[in-house]
Amino acid sequence: MKKLMMVVLATAVLAGCKTSPTGRTQIALYSDQQMSQMGQASFAEMKKTQPINSDPKVNAYVKCIADDVISVLPREYAQQAWEVVVFEEDSANAFALPGGYIGVHTGLLKVAVNRDQLATVLGHEVAHVIAEHSNERVSQNSLIQTGLQVGGAALDIGNVQYRGEIMQALGLGAQFGVVLPFSRSHESEADIVGLDLMAKAGFNPEQSVSLWQNMSAAGSSGTPEFMSTHPAPGNRIKELQKHMPTALKAQQAAKAQGRNPQCKL
Repeated sequence: MKKLMMVVLATAVLAGCKTSPTGRTQIALYSDQQMSQMGQASFAEMKKTQPINSDPKVNAYVKCIADDVISVLPREYAQQAWEVVVFEEDSANAFALPGGYIGVHTGLLKVAVNRDQLATVLGHEVAHVIAEHSNERVSQNSLIQTGLQVGGAALDIGNVQYRGEIMQALGLGAQFGVVLPFSRSHESEADIVGLDLMAKAGFNPEQSVSLWQNMSAAGSSGTPEFMSTHPAPGNRIKELQKHMPTALKAQQAAKAQGRNPQCKL
């Protein structure tokens, strides 16, 4: 039984291998349709349970920036319909979901103080979608659960002493050794892909550094980086600065093509 489960697991991994926009190998076991259905269901639930901002100026401003970023996405994403909703929520956050859904918290507008900084965040969040990070995370969780089931079955068969303690240790190992590092990898990848997107849309990529400095000043967690799902602010800024020359060239090319964002609040 254990061997059969391992064969199934290995086959699933091989079948689901893909390459991310930055060339990183990733596992995506679910179809685009399945991920879109998950995104649609999640967004619908959020709209039911969270208050929605009704200020026309705020909504027009956010949608204007989102539309500019969406316009430079790969064709299959740029051509689909995107729903943009501003939620009344104090946290400085935003998200994008498979299927074409973007949510922005009003608290973010106090930290992303201009259109370029908000474009940084929206580019980052949409980058998660086009890089299929949600698919990768769901696939990863499925594989972890299967792996833990295999480990549990092996311990049961062998009548291993301290089975509970060993399974707990396996769970912690999966959390800190697999889940969190992948999350940091996703965040770092979304930073770079998002920087490229906002620059191609004509926004100022240098404002991305200011944005993350604002985020840090607004109240960063004291959690060590190895236990966090996000890169440390200093490391994040260093990576953005490293890629800034390329982003600035992309912005110059966008300006030459007439891309000059005019979104105002």
